[in-house]
Amino acid sequence: MTFHKKDYDNKILGADAALDGVRSGMNIAMGMAVAEPPALLEALARRVESESLTDIKLWYFHSMDHAAKSVLRPDMLGKVRPHCMFLSNVERSLMRENSEIQDRIEFVPVSFSESPKLLSEEVQLDLFITAVSPMDRHGWFTFGVSNDYSTTAARSAKRLVVEVNPDMPRILGESLLQISEVDAVVENQQALIEVQHGKPSKEDETIADIVAGLIDDGSCLQMGIGNLPNAVCSRLRDRQDLGIHTELMTPALASLVECGAVTNRRKTTYRGRNVFTFAMGDREFYSYLHDHPAMHSAPVQIVNDPRHIAKNDNVVSVNATLQIDLSGACNSEHMRGKQYSGAGGQLDFVRGANASSGGKSIIACRSTAKGGEVSRIVSKLDGPVTTPRNDVHYIVTEHGCADLRGRSLHERRAAMIKLAHPKFREELEKQH
Repeated sequence: MTFHKKDYDNKILGADAALDGVRSGMNIAMGMAVAEPPALLEALARRVESESLTDIKLWYFHSMDHAAKSVLRPDMLGKVRPHCMFLSNVERSLMRENSEIQDRIEFVPVSFSESPKLLSEEVQLDLFITAVSPMDRHGWFTFGVSNDYSTTAARSAKRLVVEVNPDMPRILGESLLQISEVDAVVENQQALIEVQHGKPSKEDETIADIVAGLIDDGSCLQMGIGNLPNAVCSRLRDRQDLGIHTELMTPALASLVECGAVTNRRKTTYRGRNVFTFAMGDREFYSYLHDHPAMHSAPVQIVNDPRHIAKNDNVVSVNATLQIDLSGACNSEHMRGKQYSGAGGQLDFVRGANASSGGKSIIACRSTAKGGEVSRIVSKLDGPVTTPRNDVHYIVTEHGCADLRGRSLHERRAAMIKLAHPKFREELEKQH
């Protein structure tokens, strides 16, 4: 411990001093979601302001409050150029407030599984900053709730600065970082961002019933975040020997581990372990993840690789979308003429589930938006195709379920119209 502690102590700096080398034109990446490092982001914003830095290219997936209050403030944009691979409420709020801001946010289309390759091979990162769990007596940190692209970006950037937060859970798996790999350490204890969800709507409850009916004992689950996946999970507590291999670990999935519905004993890869690449939830959930021997964090290029997903049998992938055309093609990232989110890992898991023996890919959404004024089932998509019609399997709305695999375009059209809200069906029948 003496050697590692000495190395650690020699690398401790204040946040401002740790970013002393930041210059205009640099490529900087930050930990995503709950792993945003607040002290370092605030220090970066101060440095940009005090030194009049410009053209700082900031690379990331899924920003949250810490970035919103520092480097992604409206007055920072232009000096800091966000290179965002997945838009969140932060960017959407900025664009709603000021239409000119939309041009200052650079959206970078990329699948989640390919983001590590992008950041390590295509982008020459000058700096990577992220929050980590405290170092153990052997000199190892973990990347905590955010493995994703972080484990790759941390080792490909010219400089790595970590923000050690005692509130960050120590999560086991392929998430270790040695003190010798770190250039500077900033200590900052701060409560992790918590993600809460409301009560599922009546439509969500109906959809959840349908989706849960497609999930058998022994299925290997991938679920997203939100009211609908939570509602689905609440209906699976009586299942046996479920497995988890998911992009995102959530409290709803963890509850299935705790109640015994998930054992992971039927999986081919990582048998007995719950595999994920990042996690979001509440304080109780983060505490549950800490040092849990069955929780296995792995890089996104492993977790989201369709070839790796498909090694497990009976994979069930449940994802949401914004819009579906009559052939089954899904737009899950574009709304009202604007980029709304990103492709994320949806297609990764759709293809992984499809290639799994006995696998099922499920795309679920309410049939309408804007309080029932707009149909999500349309004759032509308004935005890009996130999941192509060649890849779709099950489509579910509150009006039913359609298995589109092997069905002709005419058959798909008829099935999709039945999934639309009744008040839009006649209009869809007339469209070609």
